[in-house]
Amino acid sequence: MEKMTKKNIAVKIDHVSKTFKLPTESSSSLRTTLVNRLKGIKGYTEQHVLKDISFEVEEGDFFGIVGRNGSGKSTLLKIISQIYMPEKGQVSVNGKLVSFIELGVGFNPELTGKENVYLNGAMLGFSVEEIDAMYDDIVDFAELSEFMNQKLKNYSSGMQVRLAFSVAIKAQGDVLVLDEVLAVGDEAFQRKCNDYFMERRKSGKTTILVTHDMGAVQKYCNKAIMIKDGEVIADGEPSVVAAKYRAANFEVTDHHKLSGDVAKAEYLPGTNAEVPRVEINLLSKDVLSRDDILKFEIIYETIVDMPTGFGFSIIDLTSGGQFSIIDDGAVQQNIFTPWSTKKGVVKRVYELPLTAFNNRDFMVVGSVFTGTDVVGDFKQIGYIFIDRGPRFFVRNEDGISGPLLVEKGQFID
Repeated sequence: MEKMTKKNIAVKIDHVSKTFKLPTESSSSLRTTLVNRLKGIKGYTEQHVLKDISFEVEEGDFFGIVGRNGSGKSTLLKIISQIYMPEKGQVSVNGKLVSFIELGVGFNPELTGKENVYLNGAMLGFSVEEIDAMYDDIVDFAELSEFMNQKLKNYSSGMQVRLAFSVAIKAQGDVLVLDEVLAVGDEAFQRKCNDYFMERRKSGKTTILVTHDMGAVQKYCNKAIMIKDGEVIADGEPSVVAAKYRAANFEVTDHHKLSGDVAKAEYLPGTNAEVPRVEINLLSKDVLSRDDILKFEIIYETIVDMPTGFGFSIIDLTSGGQFSIIDDGAVQQNIFTPWSTKKGVVKRVYELPLTAFNNRDFMVVGSVFTGTDVVGDFKQIGYIFIDRGPRFFVRNEDGISGPLLVEKGQFID
C-alpha cells in the first residue's frame, strides 16, 4: 500500500477491481485435475466483486459507503485494510489506518481483558508504548475497569462488544475504518458512541463507515457513495446517496417475465384477465430537487373494447400515507372522460413540476377506470398502489421537510 504525498487526501482508491474464483467441482486426484485442464474445464467460475472502482476520501471526511448485501462493500473495506489485494488498481493511504471490520476479531477468550487490549492493539500495528498511552481511555470508554484482569470468556457478550469497540475507536490512528458496528451495546453505550462520532466528525478526523443505516449516513457523514454490483452508482451528498439506497431496496421483481402456464395464470396486484397490464414508470431521475420536473409514463392494456381512463395520486411516504390527488382529466367532478374506447395498449406521459415540494419520500400510484359519461357511473378495473408504485425522492439544498404543497402538472403526448 503506497503512502500518499498529497496531504489533503487521506485514502485514494484508483481503478480497483477484485475477482474471486469459486470452485464448481471437487477433484480428488492430480490425474483428474490434469485431464480437466487438458479438456479446458476450469473447475471454477469467476465472481467479479469489484469493477474498476475509484474515489477519494479527503482528510477530515466522515465518508459513508452503502449498498445492498453482496454489492462489494465489505470486500472493498478489506482491500483498503490490506486484508485482500486487488487484481487491478491501487489503494493509497496517508497515515496510520485502524480497521475494524468485525467486532472481536483477534480476541482470545483465554486471555484477560487487559491482555486482549494489548494483543488487539499489536494486531492493529501499535507498539506497547502506544498502547500504554491509550489504555486508560479504552478502559474508561468501555466502562470495564473492574473486569480487566478477568478472562474474556467470563465476560458477557455485551461486555465483549464494548471492549472490542472501545479498542477500535480509541486507537489513535489517522484513518478509522468501520464496518456495520454502530448498533453495539446497550442504549446507554450507544448514546456514548453517538457522542463520540459527533465529536470525531467535528474534530476533523478521517472516518470511513460501511452501513445499512441511512439515518447514520445522514447524521454523521459529509460524503457518501453507493455500490451496486461492484460499481459506484452514486456519490456525493449523503441524503441523495441515502435516497438512492432506499430506492434500490424498493425495487420490485418484474413478474411479467414469468413464462409458460405460470405466466398465464398469475397476474400482478391490480391486474386481471380484463386488464392484464398496468404500469407506472419513472422517466426522470428518482432523486430530484424542486428545480426539477418529475416525468413518468402510464401504460395499461385492455383485451376488450371499452372506454378507459387513468387517475393519479402522489403518496407522501414521509408523513405516513397522506397524499395529494393529481387529476388527469379521466375522472373530474364525478364525470368520466375516457382516454380510449378501443382494446389494446394505452400509453401516456405525465410531467409534474416540483417547485413547491419539500424534502420527502414519495410514490406514484393510480387506477384504471371505465364507465359512461353519466355522473357517477364509472368503476375501477385496475390499479397500481403501494405494492408496485415507483418511488421518487425530493432532496433540496435547504433541507426543509415541511408540508407538501400541491403543484399541478400537465400531459405531454
